Order: sequence, then C-alpha cells, then structure tokens
Amino acid sequence: MNFVLVFALWSGPAPAPATPGDRWFGPDKLLHFTASALIQSVAHTALRSRGMTYANASWSAAGVTAVAGIGKELWDLKRHDDFSLRDLTWDVVGGASGAVLMRQADR
Repeated sequence: MNFVLVFALWSGPAPAPATPGDRWFGPDKLLHFTASALIQSVAHTALRSRGMTYANASWSAAGVTAVAGIGKELWDLKRHDDFSLRDLTWDVVGGASGAVLMRQADR
C-alpha cells in the first residue's frame, strides 16, 4: 500500500516542464532522490519484517527501487518523450542513501 502511494505521488504531474539540457540539479532531481530513498527504506523494512535476512532484504529492496526508477523513466519516455539518465543517476544515489540509512537503523 505504501509503495502504491509513493509511486502515485512520484509519477504525478511534473511540477514544471523540463529545462533544455536536463540539468543535474533541480526540484525534479530532488524528487527522484527522495522517492528512491523512501522506496528503498520502505521495501527493506517490509522485507525484514517478513523475516528476510539483512542481505536478502537489502538486495530485494534495491531491485524494487531500480524497477520503480526505470519504470518511471520509461513512463516519461512514453508520455513526455524525455527519458533522462540524470534522473536515473539521482534514483541510484537516493536508493543507495536509503540502503545506508537502513544499515544504520538495522544495527
């Protein structure tokens, strides 16, 4: 349920049209970072609560986060014709940050 809510909020209307050149920093990149960190954290927590080991939960949550990020970019490509590797980079950074946060919380 949480994942569906996060994805619905994340894939909603874009706050502003993309600027030419797809800049590295901006509100859209912060959304990608935050959503990926949140997805990683929620997925990891849910999997750990189901009895998965830390390593399995971490890798599985990374897979969920990757699917969400790539899915969002494919959706952007279809709807707005603007697939962005920079957005995916921020997704990876956000997912990695979520994994680090979960590592610290799981001690």
